Amino acid sequence: MTSWSPILPETVWSKVAGVLRKELGEGPYNSYVAPSAVKPGPYGDPVLVTPTAYARDWISKNAIRRAQELWQQHDPDARVLDILCRVDYDDQVRTGGIAAMNVEYATVSQAPMASEPVTEIVVPANRISGLQDRLTFDTFVPGRGNEFAYTMSRQVASWSDGHFNPVFFHGPYGYGKTHLLNAIGWEAQARRPDARIVYLTAEKFTSTFVKALMDKSTAAFKDEIRGADLLLVDDVHFIGGKTSSQEELFHTLTSLIENNRRVVFTADRPPSQLTEIEARLRSHLSSGLVCALDVADQSLRMGIVERKLAQLSQRLGAASAPRAEVMQFLADRVPGSIRELEGAVNTLVASAGARLGSLTLEEAMALLQPNLKVAVERRVTVDEIQKLTADHFGLKQADLLSERRTRSVARPRQVAMWLCKQHTTRSYPDIGRRFGGRDHTTVLHAVKKVEELLQADDQIARDVEALTRKLRSN
Repeated sequence: MTSWSPILPETVWSKVAGVLRKELGEGPYNSYVAPSAVKPGPYGDPVLVTPTAYARDWISKNAIRRAQELWQQHDPDARVLDILCRVDYDDQVRTGGIAAMNVEYATVSQAPMASEPVTEIVVPANRISGLQDRLTFDTFVPGRGNEFAYTMSRQVASWSDGHFNPVFFHGPYGYGKTHLLNAIGWEAQARRPDARIVYLTAEKFTSTFVKALMDKSTAAFKDEIRGADLLLVDDVHFIGGKTSSQEELFHTLTSLIENNRRVVFTADRPPSQLTEIEARLRSHLSSGLVCALDVADQSLRMGIVERKLAQLSQRLGAASAPRAEVMQFLADRVPGSIRELEGAVNTLVASAGARLGSLTLEEAMALLQPNLKVAVERRVTVDEIQKLTADHFGLKQADLLSERRTRSVARPRQVAMWLCKQHTTRSYPDIGRRFGGRDHTTVLHAVKKVEELLQADDQIARDVEALTRKLRSN
């Protein structure tokens, strides 16, 4: 068992955080990283604990890889930095299973077990543990990027015959996977109150399984999970690298399918790209229906803005909705995922209060400046991105604006468009005009394509990371 190093984790983290502040910019750093703290897990590895799941997801997407790299540079004991939101961290500390994220079965088996009581896992009747009340089908906004996933979710929740099994939803952080999984749970329970429905994250599956090993209560664990009529597992990619947990999940999935029980998973990538998960489990995950949640188009983003504003206005008693140009600004020029878009709406409503209906566009932009990331703070321009991207790929800026469609030009052009959407406040039509007068649908396709390549193509991921660092350091 690894002991906690005499070199304080706070000392290492202060060095890591200093670099992250410079690379991310003051706005994102203060919003997501600064409120977080490094705490020890019982087996010695440090855990970055975020105040919310939203902050955890943002850091996981935008900064954790860099943070782990910096941690390795400054920590002589080469400990591994993990990340959890505060609720999950407190839960795992309470159950004694926080180390499950980084410890294999062989290590756990060294812990004393004889004096531990046998504990059973109990899901309260008529209440699905872990589900969030607000994440229902009523609050989900379907659109072109998620319509198929939404339709399949309703089918699963209706307990209809002829279903695919398992169902596997994948997409980037913040595009509605967890929302759909929660909605399935609520709807399925409403239709069949007597059904046993189990919802848990992959982190929870792993920590509970390891705790069951330590307590010698694996039989109770298996009975509870494999006795489910519907099993919902969120963020299954987090089980990668944990051999004993993968083995248990494989046998659980096999048992449930053989008994015609339903299983739904979510992940940030399709099963075929989960290379850190063993091949036979990947094969089982792929054997039913694999369904992507894509980048939201403008009509979907506007629908989300309208729905979110309606919910908040009703709850807070706001007299009127924002002006049309303010709503259009939210949909067009707040970068990032659906979750980040909802966060911007929350910020605007909370900041404006009773003035919401009379806000000018300029006032709304000022209130939302932290949500516009580095783009607003550094005033990154399309021209700057084009020049930097062209130089990185050995091209001329004019090549990116030209009609040339060879792969050696088209791919860098798509990367540049993606960077423009992430690091400037330009709309899709605006970006298209700056790339030789192209249509906004071309830009939308480029953004979706690069999102896919970031998960599937290591070289593109490295290129984008290098370009992003150059933009932040300029």
